[in-house]
Amino acid sequence: MSGIPVGARGTFELVVGPEHLANRFKDSMLPEVLSTPVMIMVMENAALNAIKPFLPPGQTAVGTHVDVAHLAATPVGRRVSGEATVTRVDGRQVEFEVRALDGTQTIGAGRHRRAVIDLARFNERLRTAAPQ
Repeated sequence: MSGIPVGARGTFELVVGPEHLANRFKDSMLPEVLSTPVMIMVMENAALNAIKPFLPPGQTAVGTHVDVAHLAATPVGRRVSGEATVTRVDGRQVEFEVRALDGTQTIGAGRHRRAVIDLARFNERLRTAAPQ
């Protein structure tokens, strides 16, 4: 994992649609605004995009920790951009500063961690762990 440089950056964008709304995941009484889980997904995808160019074939990274604040509501139709910057690499663990913006303001910010995995080994573990 030493090939992943501190400072590597990634982005991910999403246009908020009906399937991304808080009133779909939680309380149907909520207004039509972006849900926190979808905002986190945008941040996680930005983090993965920051390190993908440095991963050898057959490797990817899974999220292991998220610590973010959802700072502002985002209505349907607005484009949300996630940004991630690698802040630390320790073996297979990669840490990021993440944020999400909706074109007018920062709507979320925090830290995220991912673990680099060998996909074949990961899939084999899942296969052998599955109930028979």
